Amino acid sequence: MRILFMRHGQTPANVIGSLDTAAPGPGLTELGTEQADAVVAALAHEPIAAIYVSKLRRTHETAAPLAAALGLTPVELPGTHEIEAGDLEGLTSHDAVRTYMGTAFAWGSGDLAPRMPGALDGTEFFDRFDASIGQVLAAHPTDATVVIVSHGAAIRVWTAARVANLGDGFTSDNHLANTGVVVVESTGGTAGTAAAWTALSWADLPLGGAELSDPTADDPTGDTLDEAMDAD
Repeated sequence: MRILFMRHGQTPANVIGSLDTAAPGPGLTELGTEQADAVVAALAHEPIAAIYVSKLRRTHETAAPLAAALGLTPVELPGTHEIEAGDLEGLTSHDAVRTYMGTAFAWGSGDLAPRMPGALDGTEFFDRFDASIGQVLAAHPTDATVVIVSHGAAIRVWTAARVANLGDGFTSDNHLANTGVVVVESTGGTAGTAAAWTALSWADLPLGGAELSDPTADDPTGDTLDEAMDAD
């Protein structure tokens, strides 16, 4: 199976750098809507069998143009939403961003013990995300291609731990822009086994191209870990 993990389009929280993870969350900005519209042409060559979204509004809005073009109804997955910020929810301070990103990427590097203040630890995050990936695997033949519209930190941390051919630090050292796509392929095993997945590509630009980027946005969950940790 091939999974196209797509980050949602731009939201107001991405513009101001807010840790906005609660449901239902914000919708898309005007640019985010343009990014979502551009997905249709960018993925026209893909044999997409299904589109999955998280419980957060921004993924539904991002998926809507592609779903309409393909005549598909997006399926909501229970565990692919953004990593909960807990006590850091809604904050924009550099200390909050450092804590959030540092905790999340500790999980991606294998240290599951740190707990997001007032929220979950790494084991709880991977349990719920892996369960949703298992649901997708069970629903389709092994040669299927599906799209999962998810979130910046969640995609990057899950792929850091579960994709075998990404080197240490790759996902924390590379941007994932709004509507950027990470393509992974199952090589057997189970959803929670690192050797079961290989990365085919990592696109750090919006699917519609660089003209749909917003270099002025303060976007911590799409930034590199160094950028988040070194912000001042």
